[in-house]
Amino acid sequence: MRRRHFIAILAGATARPLSAFGQSGAVPVVGFINGASPGPFAHLAASFRKGLDEEGFVEGRNVAIDTRWAEGRYERLPAFLQEFVDRKVAVVALTGGAMPRLTDNPATTRVPIIFVMGGDPVRAGLVASLNQPGGNVSGITQLTNELAAKRLGLLHELLPRMKKVGVLINPDFPDSGPQLRELENASARAGLAAVVVRAQGEGDFDPAFSRFEQERPDALLIGADPFFNSRRSQLVALVMRLRIPTIYEFREFAEAGGLISYGTDLGDAYRLTGRYVGRVLKGTRPGDLPVIQAAKFELIINLKTARMLGLEIPPTLLARADEVIE
Repeated sequence: MRRRHFIAILAGATARPLSAFGQSGAVPVVGFINGASPGPFAHLAASFRKGLDEEGFVEGRNVAIDTRWAEGRYERLPAFLQEFVDRKVAVVALTGGAMPRLTDNPATTRVPIIFVMGGDPVRAGLVASLNQPGGNVSGITQLTNELAAKRLGLLHELLPRMKKVGVLINPDFPDSGPQLRELENASARAGLAAVVVRAQGEGDFDPAFSRFEQERPDALLIGADPFFNSRRSQLVALVMRLRIPTIYEFREFAEAGGLISYGTDLGDAYRLTGRYVGRVLKGTRPGDLPVIQAAKFELIINLKTARMLGLEIPPTLLARADEVIE
């Protein structure tokens, strides 16, 4: 989505003042936008509702939540946002890769927005600073892009003789570019050859893994992408068919049979997003809510999968694991 288009969407609409809800007795509506799919992300939507509940807002009692799921089709996001702006919802929660990257001046907007995103919101121009966002935008950053090099390092620790790594990236995901740059720089520093394969939808999965089968990398890294997360069972099955050691972003992959995952606690990020939305509903300006940086990182190792692959997990790596799946 183009920068000016995003600004026009927000600047051209006025959300109903929150005090008006109390005067009219109407229940405030929260617009919840997610770039992935409702089934695989149901537990995260529940975490969002839990955060709202912690601030005293219960769906169906004193707040309504209207959800929109992009199913990995990120081009649908502007229309979802436009719909909620036109309806003058109380606040919009942008989750699961739904955060548009392009806005210069959130202070020009009139719609409160709370996000959970993987990149740096200051560098993206979404907020003035982490401690004092200003304007109508704030939320949670998971440092997804910054962790890409860390995941590659964990793979190298597992396979010290690794020479070639395969990387699966979704070019439609807004944060795929920064991730890829981090990975390519980290690969060059480690003296690794990187085989980058792109997949934009389920129809690309089989050709992508056929490419990996031809290239035979020593290990795979599945790029951070909500759509990939929503198709985690399918991706793990394809990986296991090739029997290549693979690292993923979130614990959901390891729970689905993936070898290793390293990332933030996604459920907690959604809970905190819900809490921030609740605080906005109480009257706090998003610009007065500091952007929360993820502080809890999880290393999950699936020993059952390691045994299936005939891998010996180094004791030093096991000792650092937050959870070992037997």
